[in-house]
Amino acid sequence: MTTPLLLAALLTCLATVIAVPAARVKWCVKSQQENLKCMNLAATHPVFACVVRQNTLECIIAIEAGEADAITLDGGDIYLAGLKNYDLQPIIAEDYGPSSETCYYAVAVVKKNSNFNIRDLKGKKSCHTGLGKSAGWNIPVGTLLSLGLLEWSGTEDSPVSEAVQNYFLASCAPGAERGSKLCQLCKDDCSRSQAETYYDYSGAFQCLKDGVGQVAFVKHLTVPENEKSDYELLCKDNTRAAIDDYERCHLAKVPAHAVVTRKDQALADLIWTSLTSVQESQLFSSVGYEPAKNLIFKDSTTKLVRLPSSMNTFLYLGAEYVSIIHSLKRERNPASASPAIKWCAVGSDEKTKCDEWSIFSAINGAPAVECQTASTFEGCLGKIMRKDADAVAVDGGQVYTAGKCGLVPALVEQYDKGKCGNSGESASSYYAVAVVKKSSKLTWEKLRGKKSCHTGIGRTAGWNVPMGIIHEELQHCNFSSFFSSGCAPGASPDSTFCKQCVGSDKSVGDEAKCKASAEERYYGYAGAFRCLLEDAGDVAFIKHTTVQENSGGNGPPWASGANTADYELICPNKAPVEVSEYASCHLAVVPAHAVVTRPDIRDKVVNVLLDQQIKFGSDTSDWKMFQSETSKNLLFKDSTKCLQEVPLGTSFDKFLGPEYMNAIKSLRECSETTPELEKACSFHSCQRKN
Repeated sequence: MTTPLLLAALLTCLATVIAVPAARVKWCVKSQQENLKCMNLAATHPVFACVVRQNTLECIIAIEAGEADAITLDGGDIYLAGLKNYDLQPIIAEDYGPSSETCYYAVAVVKKNSNFNIRDLKGKKSCHTGLGKSAGWNIPVGTLLSLGLLEWSGTEDSPVSEAVQNYFLASCAPGAERGSKLCQLCKDDCSRSQAETYYDYSGAFQCLKDGVGQVAFVKHLTVPENEKSDYELLCKDNTRAAIDDYERCHLAKVPAHAVVTRKDQALADLIWTSLTSVQESQLFSSVGYEPAKNLIFKDSTTKLVRLPSSMNTFLYLGAEYVSIIHSLKRERNPASASPAIKWCAVGSDEKTKCDEWSIFSAINGAPAVECQTASTFEGCLGKIMRKDADAVAVDGGQVYTAGKCGLVPALVEQYDKGKCGNSGESASSYYAVAVVKKSSKLTWEKLRGKKSCHTGIGRTAGWNVPMGIIHEELQHCNFSSFFSSGCAPGASPDSTFCKQCVGSDKSVGDEAKCKASAEERYYGYAGAFRCLLEDAGDVAFIKHTTVQENSGGNGPPWASGANTADYELICPNKAPVEVSEYASCHLAVVPAHAVVTRPDIRDKVVNVLLDQQIKFGSDTSDWKMFQSETSKNLLFKDSTKCLQEVPLGTSFDKFLGPEYMNAIKSLRECSETTPELEKACSFHSCQRKN
């Protein structure tokens, strides 16, 4: 029997549960007009709440502290929000339609009847959207520096804002120090908020329109349609162009404004679903809040686009834009003057070999090689992009991803000793093959429903080539409908292609299982062959030399019982052949592995590595670059005889060749197997490589 006291307690608990509000998105706003728009939005969509702060920095701090959840920021502020002390990330981008998509053009606008070009800006009056903002500050100031028009020796002597003050006669750059020349033309308090009339795109344009300034640094969609005939753009080649000619005449094409929040997937999901429930007319219009514009989102936004989950500040802004921001700080970095290159090792075994390399390279002085480490090749590519590392050797599929992220092939592995030392020789290539046990009686046509062994997701011989062929057969991307299970290191842990993976030797809590590194025993060429040898799979997709390298007494202990004669090659529309007959039965001829790096450090990487292989590239050297002891193919493939320089200016697509490019582009229709890093690097039209 329920007592009155117990019943009262139950009712109190029930009331408490009912009173708990549903999850809400707390949007940070910076002005009275923005707050009014936000409150009107919250009235019709209670999932939103409004948090008022005085400026962007206060909003960033509030989001980091959990007092607010989201705000839309421009590139310069996205960079600030992504710094370690705030650690916010972009999750949703504004899309401005066919003219620019998730990017926009930073332009310099002047009145048509004025008589000067970009090289005549010294001594003029300037209008900026705000200090530290993309189109209004970072891009134009960076452009003036790169063109040699603005003189500045660096932050050790003075901030860049001081150089800008000395360059222009007077300016309005909201957010600058009040009382300075950078605030001289501002109409109100020079704050980086709607309280300053000349703040943001519309404000900077109004500053020009009012005749207060002579040039406005804004985005390409700022000038109203009915006023375009009265204004022109300043081009970097010292000419002028019509307002609508921004694709040819602009200072830079930069990533769109984006919604930032804390690194919390559930919160990101809530923000996305909440925003997509709102009509675009409510989000992307400032009608009814005049004279304010661009409230919460830019008025020129046509839709919102969700960013890949792997996106971070650096990937969103891109190396080029981040470099511009760094150039405006111009802090001397002692590490950049080091003669050593930073090699990126994947996993613990590679790190051990790299550390040995570093020690041997320093025997007669400072080390020529220093070591960084990452758990995956994607992690290494990210480190190279951020300048935390300089180089890594990767296979063709990873060259493709690296190229999409702006890196370049600098050196290529050569597997024919007779071609070493001759710069005119063609680069090495190898055959991608499918290997089965003779006893299985398998042919290519009987593979459906069998178990597969792959070198790794996104790898050339182990994934891109065979799955590209299978993709053409299937005409869809559900590869688990073809193979019953498999091991493809780097696949999602719950994938069919992780079922046959074994990880390391740990019995419990094995984090190495299905990991794309040497810690997974079935990773790489030798690993995929081991997967076949140990009956974890029925077919192994590897390179043509792998069986011989791991049989007949060759290779590590696990391969001691393997005999080459027990295996054969299969390929479409052909009977199986001996392993040695790869020239007549293979899936593709593919390019050799290559060392990739950033374009700005390419020459240094080439010079250091060519010098290192003179010292450590032979079989008689004290330490051997191209041999591995604890595992196979560490840092470089063990079959490498030397490294050859890739001609300067060779793009990744030219290096890979048309056949391989066609195969990988076809496979990229299957987005679930596209590396997350590549998705992030390829997101923007303004950063897309080929």
